[in-house]
Amino acid sequence: MIARFSIFISLFLAATSLAAQEQPAYTIYNAKGKASNYAQMLKAMQNADVVLFGELHDNPIVHWLQYETTRSLIASKGPGKVRLGAEMFEADVQQDLNRYLAGDTTLNEKDMMKICRAWPNYKTDYKPLVELARENRIPFVASNIPRRYAGIVYRGGFEALDTLPSAKKAHIAPLPVAYDSTLPGYRDIFMAVGGHGTPNLPKAQAIKDATMGWFIAQNQQPGGVFIHYNGTYHSDNHEGILWYLNRYKPGLKIVTISSQMQEKTAPLKKENLGKGDFVIIVPESMTRTY
Repeated sequence: MIARFSIFISLFLAATSLAAQEQPAYTIYNAKGKASNYAQMLKAMQNADVVLFGELHDNPIVHWLQYETTRSLIASKGPGKVRLGAEMFEADVQQDLNRYLAGDTTLNEKDMMKICRAWPNYKTDYKPLVELARENRIPFVASNIPRRYAGIVYRGGFEALDTLPSAKKAHIAPLPVAYDSTLPGYRDIFMAVGGHGTPNLPKAQAIKDATMGWFIAQNQQPGGVFIHYNGTYHSDNHEGILWYLNRYKPGLKIVTISSQMQEKTAPLKKENLGKGDFVIIVPESMTRTY
């Protein structure tokens, strides 16, 4: 009996040791910092009008979760109730992106990537989402401001956009753009350069947030869910895009997802608490897509 008990204890300790050595690829937390899971996050997304899925641009786990949740939403709500949009495509390429999504045989993938100025990591990280939209005939909104116009704001402030012709202003949030320099996200951008940089630096970020918020508002359909993929900083702490979206279309049920890295996925660090309605923590040692 003693020998059997000793064997049992040895096996129990071995199993406990192995469990302690498990390295989860991600852990999900809710806004209160309590451990959540994929099913709970997906349910919240299903019940939302807009999902701002904040990503780490080079993180394969986050991109995989974007793909899986999007695929699940399409299956559960139906293709006609789902729309997609992304920071990674600028508003002035919408017509060409639409041609590709519609299956235009005169526009192959290689040409689309060039014309639409696809990011270098398009094939590994964003192609799966675009192809989901293409296969299911789902709109994919190019929501970001053309980079050159954000550069104009960086050099000359919001007022520098007033000189643009109307056709180009159509690719930007309506002017004049509201702006609150005291929002922590914008304040931190300015302070990151020691408070000595141009105050136009956070404004260049804000015009991106405003434009993405505007095009989300214009394309969100009643009873459907709009999933928007953006760098996590654009929607962390319920600021950025969300701040503008609430101005353009008040009353929307918005769910934010923040992606962060920690040395270990548990426990959740204090600085990541409340960054989103759900916070995805990925280990810092995770491989990168570029």
